[in-house]
Amino acid sequence: MIIKRLWLTNFRNHHETDVELNDNTTLVVGLNGHGKTNLIEGLYLLSGARSFRGAKVDALVRSGHTSAYIRAEVENQSRTSLIEIELTTQGRSKAQVNKQKVKRFRDLGDTVRAVVFSPDDLELIKGPPAIRRSLLDDTIAITNPEFRAVRTDLDHILRQRNNLLKQAKGRLSNDLETSLTIWNEQLVNAAELIGDTREEFIHQFGPSVADFYQQVAGRNDPVTLNIEAEWRHTGLAEALVRSQDDEVRRGMTLVGPHRDDLLMLLNSLPSRSHASQGEQRSLALALRLATYLYIEKVSGDQPLVLLDDVFSELDETRARRLVECLPNSQIVLTSATGTVPEGVNPSQTLSLEEGQVCAP
Repeated sequence: MIIKRLWLTNFRNHHETDVELNDNTTLVVGLNGHGKTNLIEGLYLLSGARSFRGAKVDALVRSGHTSAYIRAEVENQSRTSLIEIELTTQGRSKAQVNKQKVKRFRDLGDTVRAVVFSPDDLELIKGPPAIRRSLLDDTIAITNPEFRAVRTDLDHILRQRNNLLKQAKGRLSNDLETSLTIWNEQLVNAAELIGDTREEFIHQFGPSVADFYQQVAGRNDPVTLNIEAEWRHTGLAEALVRSQDDEVRRGMTLVGPHRDDLLMLLNSLPSRSHASQGEQRSLALALRLATYLYIEKVSGDQPLVLLDDVFSELDETRARRLVECLPNSQIVLTSATGTVPEGVNPSQTLSLEEGQVCAP
């Protein structure tokens, strides 16, 4: 899969950007604040994923406008597709592929697959469980439409169930108990599929993370990945019964896959609390590299690799080892200085100034 051309209109600080991308490696150069990361973000949104910066739509639309547009020409096995996304602050954002409306933004992942490396990736290790759950679910969803649909169903079930619990205002009535029974059954069915799929994914994914960590860190320290999901021990139906009084009192769903965490052990110790920052950074890089490998294996396609000023955060040795691990695919990377490690050979350089592409 290759992104041949990208158009950004009123996206962040890009008023009208139109660039053709090289099939190999493109280096994007520019001072901080001039739109390098915005361009990377626009490319990543083509995959149907949420912003890797955690941005809402309002932040993606250029100031003074109500809509932003991302368009791209994508080539896959000699077939060309046109992806068009409209992000709007008024109403519902829309997406289409070859003029056919996409039901869910996630379905764009059937056309564009991308893996992004960012300086904020340390949060994958140090941040809250929600970030690690997103890593799991976003990666699985790229190549698993059934999981994609069930994950959407889970969000709907949780919204409805939480609304019921909030409306109860701490009191368990017969009507509430009856309604909870209905939503509990739906929640259990969705949760079991999500839990099984996550565990199967970790079984495939974990060894790759361990291998890449050892390559990037240059050490043989063992890495183990597990899912922390207490409800899996007894089953969610029983867990919901046990927690019902607390849920009614607090007005929220307290058990289920939406509370799971990805536990990453380095030398048998939790990396979040016991690993050094250098070890955590190596582990974050390993997670991204393993994500690429998983998508490539499952889909048979080479995802787009996006590197957002990653090398500025790495020492020379770790940067060299990361370069050695990078796949032979289309790569777009950014640099404020224009310098890249040895082994990175851009076939194209784009210079950005105040959201505009200029001659390098």
